[in-house]
Parts: sequence; C-alpha cells; structure tokens
Amino acid sequence: MKLNQPELVDLLKMAYSAEKAAAFAYIGHAGAVKNPEEKMAIRQIELDEWNHRQEVLQIMQKYDIPVSKYYEFRFHVIGRIISASCYIIGWFMPFYFAGRLESGNVCEYFRMMHMFHSLGIKEHDKVLYEMGIKEKEHEVYFLEQIKTNKMLPFFEWLFSWGKKKGFNDIDLEKKYSIEESAKYCKK
Repeated sequence: MKLNQPELVDLLKMAYSAEKAAAFAYIGHAGAVKNPEEKMAIRQIELDEWNHRQEVLQIMQKYDIPVSKYYEFRFHVIGRIISASCYIIGWFMPFYFAGRLESGNVCEYFRMMHMFHSLGIKEHDKVLYEMGIKEKEHEVYFLEQIKTNKMLPFFEWLFSWGKKKGFNDIDLEKKYSIEESAKYCKK
C-alpha cells in the first residue's frame, strides 16, 4: 500500500535518518562524560534511538517508502559533528541541547499518528505512542541533569527550552492512554 500523504512520507524519512544523527550524538556524549551513571544512561538513550530507527524503517517498508539518501547523508554528518563537539563544549551544553532536541522530537511521533489517523490507519498507534513517550522520558532525563545549573535560565531564555518552556504538551505524571493520545501535540 502506498501512502498518499507527502507530508507523512517526508516526516517518516526524516525521522528515520534523524534517529541515526541522535544515536551518533549520544555516542560522543556518553564518551565525553566522566560520571559512570551518566555514561550508562546516555548509552541506553543511544540504544533507544537505534531502536526507534528500526521501528520507523519497519513502518516505511510497509508502505514502500524508500530511505532518503539526502537525509541519510545530511543527518549522518550532523550526528558525527555533534558527537565530536561533545568532547570540546563542556558538560552543560550537550545535556542542554540533547534535552531541547528530545523535547521537539516528542511531537514528531504524535504528529505521525495524527496523519495516519487522517488516512484511517491506527495500526501504528502503539509503536508511535511508545516512541513519543520514550522521547519525553529522554527529555526529562536531560533536564533533570541540568535543572540546578546556573546557566540554565540564560539558555532557556535564549533557546526557548528548559524548566518553564518546552516543545510538547506531554506530562509523564498524567499520561493519556494510547486511545486518548490523539489529544497530544495538536499545536
């Protein structure tokens, strides 16, 4: 079955490739931190990103959506640059920008779900929901690591993400069920 929804097709292609960039970035991030617990947590997040990439690929294959060579190249380079930069930009910025990135990624999976629903397709709800919630868990982890850092208020003001600002409306303490999750990320 082919999807007649160009925006959804592009979002799937981009998500597939962007997950590789995120995984590469977390390889560098985990390598650059000294704390063993942080290193293990970031390594697990990297593994989650590789898993998300595989899940997105399975959806793409179901609809005969080819992998974008452009996105693969672009996000490969971005991921490698971010990975290398983690060794030189200090401790705070990799945590901050990882959290900010994850905050934006949360809604990508819920937007995909909304688009599939507009086509009458609900079979991917569980996996898209789980990936969106996992991205939120990543965001919360990174924010927890930096929430008391004196640079956070300035970065939050400059980059619009932090304790008071985010890019999604998910509250892990009051999660909607999969069936109600269409309420997420409507903005």
